[in-house]
Amino acid sequence: MIIARATRISAPGLKFARSMSSKSENPVTVIAQEIGNAGVITLDRQKALNAINLDMVRQIYAAAKKFEQSKDLVIIKGAGEKAFCAGGDVRALVETSNVEAAKTFFRAEYTLNATIHAFRKPYIALIDGITMGGGVGLSVHGRYRVATERTLFAMPETGIGLFPDVGGGYFLPRLRGKLGYYLGLTGFRLKGRDVEKSGVATHFCESAKIPELEAALCKCSNDQQVAETLSKFCPKDSSDFSLAKHLNQIDECFSGATVEEIIERLKKDNSEWAQNTLKTLSKMSPLALKVTKKQLDLGAKMTLPEDLGMEYHMGARHVEKSDFKEGVRAMLVDRDNQPKWNPPTLEQVTDEHVDALFKPMGDDLKLPTDVQQILSKL
Repeated sequence: MIIARATRISAPGLKFARSMSSKSENPVTVIAQEIGNAGVITLDRQKALNAINLDMVRQIYAAAKKFEQSKDLVIIKGAGEKAFCAGGDVRALVETSNVEAAKTFFRAEYTLNATIHAFRKPYIALIDGITMGGGVGLSVHGRYRVATERTLFAMPETGIGLFPDVGGGYFLPRLRGKLGYYLGLTGFRLKGRDVEKSGVATHFCESAKIPELEAALCKCSNDQQVAETLSKFCPKDSSDFSLAKHLNQIDECFSGATVEEIIERLKKDNSEWAQNTLKTLSKMSPLALKVTKKQLDLGAKMTLPEDLGMEYHMGARHVEKSDFKEGVRAMLVDRDNQPKWNPPTLEQVTDEHVDALFKPMGDDLKLPTDVQQILSKL
């Protein structure tokens, strides 16, 4: 029998698993448990689809570092049936318009992303449900990512005037062909098995079997056993990737050197898929599209720490001045879906507009020494 017990981890506001529920003035948003050989981290902010804020990022980091020392593996999952993690609490970022507060959040979040990538023990993200933005950062950099038929993956940031952060500049260009450019610029949503077939997830498991898979993983004591358990519960299938018929078009159109060239190639293609893609791009922030294109071009040649360092400055600059605030207003606050982008067209977005959002903020993202040392060897 596997017994779960509370874990004492020193971090402000971290909540521990208990044998009985109790009322608290502060809601439990991150639960850290020791179950068998595993440290299990559960995001429990269900009304917000488990979106993460600064306090949660700090709790997750503290739990992960503790479990890295004391357990054989770490499992991270979301509470409820709707979401693993729908992203970061971007509304809070833009409502304050405080650049220093934004830098504090991005510094903590990106440090966590890098730590996950450098994790020395098997790190398994059960991405059962909505997985976007910050939720992608909590999963895609880890060794194993298990999708289910309920998984909905997207990096929709250009639609709110932002860019695909949490290391998007690193992992998106490394997907096959130009698929990452397509996902990053359009915010296209991958569902179910497509999340695995795209390379975003490493495995696929039916959601009904996730509890059984988790219980089996908690009995594993090394990476080989984890891999064998995942293979047992996550058999490969022969179904086609839903985007397979468009991959050549994606590679051709999104190989354009500029966003304008991508648009022209889509117009030349003129298929139903291309027309729908053009319609999607026309709704995105023109500035965010050009920023994202540059981010992916640069990130393709960077290490993850270098990319996160770049995105740290970009994130702070976007809070300072960009389409980010207007995008959040239109899509998440007023929900009128009528953002007034500035500049309003691609033609009016100059190199100076774009370059200003990459300008260093005066301080750099400094990752923990142990994380730097591990990542330098990868």
